[in-house]
Amino acid sequence: MVFEKIQEIIAEQTGKDESEITLETNVKEDLDADSLDLFQIIQSIEDEFEIEIEDYNAITTVQDAVNVVESLKQN
Repeated sequence: MVFEKIQEIIAEQTGKDESEITLETNVKEDLDADSLDLFQIIQSIEDEFEIEIEDYNAITTVQDAVNVVESLKQN
């Protein structure tokens, strides 16, 4: 559930196909996302899950984003 929603958000922000986005995908390197793209992705994730991500640098891969969301949703 969390992965699928994040996958959808990243695809929307980067213009990539959802099938290209896996848990191992590096958002910057594999999807050619710049810092503005990453900021917009994180903003969308925060809005979707009603959380606040403090350390944007902690998110390199899609798995990192899923882990951050799941840990913040537990609190």
